[in-house]
Amino acid sequence: MSDTLTAAQRVAIARHPQRPNINDYIQALFTDFFEQKGDRLCGEDPAILGGIALYHGRPVTVIGTRKGKDLEENLKCNFGMPNPEGYRKALRLMRQAEKFGRPILTFIDTSGAYPGLEAEARGQGEAIARNLMEMSQLTVPVIALITGEGNSGGALALGVADRVLMLENAVYAILSPEGFASILWKDAARHEAILWKDGSRAADAAELMKLTAPDLLELGVVDSVIPEPQGGAHLAPAITFEQVDQAISRHLGELLKKKPADLAANRYQKFRKMGAAAPQKESQ
Repeated sequence: MSDTLTAAQRVAIARHPQRPNINDYIQALFTDFFEQKGDRLCGEDPAILGGIALYHGRPVTVIGTRKGKDLEENLKCNFGMPNPEGYRKALRLMRQAEKFGRPILTFIDTSGAYPGLEAEARGQGEAIARNLMEMSQLTVPVIALITGEGNSGGALALGVADRVLMLENAVYAILSPEGFASILWKDAARHEAILWKDGSRAADAAELMKLTAPDLLELGVVDSVIPEPQGGAHLAPAITFEQVDQAISRHLGELLKKKPADLAANRYQKFRKMGAAAPQKESQ
């Protein structure tokens, strides 16, 4: 892994509009993808894409937050910010995977769950919390890959996994550096031009937050860091897909050897211990 980039530079790479998204990963890594829509309660949410596919011939359930690469695409998928219908759709597909014994692979790239009034009225917090609870109890292998931004509960709602993998220039945190800076340094008498709209202290916040892949690997929050081409995954997507494929294959192979009850028990304990000091794990 390259240690030459600052946290702020990694945030910028993670947000690059041409960074591979869930559509790209599905096309590159899977065959026979069959999309499934709707939460069977309220409606469909384009901000989360999910369905069944074959991964090296094995049936799997694939779920991911969806960002666009231009304004038109982003308007269709709400800039990758899911509504509660998206999280409930994801949970419906995970329950289906549990029923039929399919491994679950999630791809996370979101600035967070949509914070609009309508989303809250339809139970945004409840939808996220229920995903956390039910994902911790699944008895099939679950692998989560953070491919770009992974912010707040909107990311964690797809991230309660047996193995949490992270691309080298992805970021994973409780909120954006801009949001963090606006909370921590809102006293204009002590810091110049630090209103949240300015974001001038976002770079400082990014360093403090320990949101980069190397930081989170050392803290034990993620299990493996997947190298990216120099400059970011968007510059050489084919190399990134190959690295991701190798990582998923290795971890999935290990998880398939475990008993279903052990998967759920180990996953639960893994997240209960989150935040405790952990030894640094090897990079992929």
